Amino acid sequence: MKFTVSEQVFEALPHVCFGIVVAKGIDNTKVYPEIEQRLQQSIAEVEAKFEDVRAKQSEEIAPYRDAFQTLGFNPNKFMSSIEAMASRIEKKKGFPSINPAVDLGNAISLKYLVPMGAHDMEQAEEDICVRFAKADDTFVPFGLGQTEAESPDDGELVYAVGDQIKTRRWIWRQSELGKITSDSRHIFFPIDGFMGRNDAQVAGARAELAEWLQAQFGCAVLTGWVDRNNREMEL
Repeated sequence: MKFTVSEQVFEALPHVCFGIVVAKGIDNTKVYPEIEQRLQQSIAEVEAKFEDVRAKQSEEIAPYRDAFQTLGFNPNKFMSSIEAMASRIEKKKGFPSINPAVDLGNAISLKYLVPMGAHDMEQAEEDICVRFAKADDTFVPFGLGQTEAESPDDGELVYAVGDQIKTRRWIWRQSELGKITSDSRHIFFPIDGFMGRNDAQVAGARAELAEWLQAQFGCAVLTGWVDRNNREMEL
């Protein structure tokens, strides 16, 4: 299985980059107190950071709002995952604990203020691709028991496996298919960013996530980097 990014994506967003972390053989059923503490620490850090400024106006969120406008998405209507998370914390609406692997990803994502996905690799039989949507693509929105599929807009930037869409509007909303549960053992974490704007944060998040995965889960970890000069990675 590979992670690939189509050339058309780099034509639209020349500086986009992806830090990659793959965790194989985790036990997501146990309680990991240090992960719980790391998530709470990240939440507190974001609350403090955005005490006097809105997340949407910060320099960390700006690259994603700019990219959404370039792609034709209204960033006020369709917030990137990291803006949505930060805005929720900024408004003190609380932030949920899901399961250890997701909580760890969210903790690192919030610390570095970069969007991070998490996909169950055992539910993907083909390559994981970032590309523009096609007419026969389908998407099952994330939600308890959600089974009814919808179609993305033609030409919408997506994460996809075959004709199944994993995320709509790039990093806006994730699918029910491939979500991380307590049974998930092999997980693909992509971290999205931009060369020359926040690639250092992406690299830092990648390194810290890999370190935590190894320390907490004792699992095998693979890391990599995808950009315009290296458009695919073997997972």
